[in-house]
Amino acid sequence: MSRHRALIIVTLVALVFAGLATWGIVTFMQRESLKAKGAGQAERIVVAAADLPIGTKLDASQLKLVGWPKDSIPQGSFTDPNAIAGRIIIRQISAGDVITEPKLIPKEGAQAAGLMTYIVPKGHRAVTVAVNEVAGVAGFLAPHNRVDVVVTTTPTGAPEPLSKIVLQDVTILATGQITEQKEGKPVVVPTVTLDLVPDDAEKLVLASSKGTLQLLLRNIVDTETVDAKGATIGKVLGVRPVSSAPARVSRKGKRQAPVAKAPTKPAGPPPYSVEMIKGTTKSTREFVPEEGQ
Repeated sequence: MSRHRALIIVTLVALVFAGLATWGIVTFMQRESLKAKGAGQAERIVVAAADLPIGTKLDASQLKLVGWPKDSIPQGSFTDPNAIAGRIIIRQISAGDVITEPKLIPKEGAQAAGLMTYIVPKGHRAVTVAVNEVAGVAGFLAPHNRVDVVVTTTPTGAPEPLSKIVLQDVTILATGQITEQKEGKPVVVPTVTLDLVPDDAEKLVLASSKGTLQLLLRNIVDTETVDAKGATIGKVLGVRPVSSAPARVSRKGKRQAPVAKAPTKPAGPPPYSVEMIKGTTKSTREFVPEEGQ
């Protein structure tokens, strides 16, 4: 093969590879252009026009339509504001958030049943306990805060009361009848509704029936569980409590109140003997001193 012919063959091969590379680049660019064009297409969906608290009944003034990329539209969203007018929301919604079906009371739900039944998470229970101004942290408790629950009681057979944290990192669902606090001002309420799993709900109900409750407000980012040992007056003051008299058990097996022992009378001075001699007769007599002598 001559040198000239070899040069022609190499040139042709190079042109073929160059053509294939050019075709691949053009095809790739066209495909990406179609993807970008498809992604740029938007569909108008319903979002909140303002911040909406839990329990808000929706109307047209609170909703608006915005463009949203088709490939990222949330499931359960709406394209017509009139389709959800009059529905009640069960989640806090911020301005610009997409309105979706899970954030609303179900269509088949009974609105007369109340809002709380839709707020309680699945598998959890709402438990309401009575509190006073002190137990309620002076009114600074609000829905969505998290608290620890302390019970103070005197266990059976214990010589003194015990204060112990029985529940930790519990979410508040409502304070009184309030499920959403807007202004952040302290509000003194007689009850607090807590979000608990069934096991913890049983503990809280029993604790509230056996002693007094105190709620401890947690920092919003503090979710750690602490190993609470409990406190007694003896531990606080650093002294040992005086044990009470043991309770008696009757023949029927019922516990009876301990019987207080009668105070013992202090012993008086011991008696003394006096030897008496009368003439040739000698005798001995014992005398018991009177008290105070």
